[in-house]
Amino acid sequence: MGKVATFKDRFAGRCAIVTGGASGIGAGTAQRLAEEGARVALWDRDAAAVNEAASKVRGALAVPVDVADSDAVEAAMTKTVEAFGKVDVLVASAGVTGPNQTVWDYPIAEWKRVVDVNLNGLFYCNRAVVPHMQANDGYGRIVNIASIAGKEGNPNASAYSATKAAVIGLTKSLGKELAKTDIRVNCVTPAAVRTPIFQQMTQAHIDFMLSKIPVGRFGEIEEITALICWLASEECSFSTGAVFDVSGGRATY
Repeated sequence: MGKVATFKDRFAGRCAIVTGGASGIGAGTAQRLAEEGARVALWDRDAAAVNEAASKVRGALAVPVDVADSDAVEAAMTKTVEAFGKVDVLVASAGVTGPNQTVWDYPIAEWKRVVDVNLNGLFYCNRAVVPHMQANDGYGRIVNIASIAGKEGNPNASAYSATKAAVIGLTKSLGKELAKTDIRVNCVTPAAVRTPIFQQMTQAHIDFMLSKIPVGRFGEIEEITALICWLASEECSFSTGAVFDVSGGRATY
């Protein structure tokens, strides 16, 4: 992996929310945003983990919240705005994989759980943050974390693939709805990155994902956060409703 540069004060004066902020891509994104000057609220349903993660990020606010609960999301938004005064950036990274099973064997309860977190939870967070950005001189950046699985559909991961495809569709819709403002809405479609989410997958599925990546390795968190933070910055001014690939050559469109 090449060296990933950081940009001092790129987010000076900005306030950001990162969901799924206790680990993985979310934690890495929160760390980098803070290093570049942002005040960051880490949202995660694991209270102990999010408090520990926030303790490692300069000036961070830990907000335990289950994004699949719309009322809890609204309460977390109120807490964050009370602490920061505004929200400039949302990085919606919270997600679960669900079991690795065929569609005909997929447990209905698990299907609903994956949809509740990956799609409904992301919708609740996008929906809750937009009015605050509209009140913030119409400025904001929303970065939704989708997946290459949402483009291609991974076998034995139907709920995950379907919800990540839906995240792409939601991003395109919201981006168009806000295009006349200075609120930009984009999503990222990473190939597999070795994070704690791998603990939710079978080894066979992990091996399948690796076999599909032409560069022959998994992505690094720092490589994903580099793209996320550009999309979250003022520099991203002419891209909205767009899908940004970071898949080691896997994506074909």
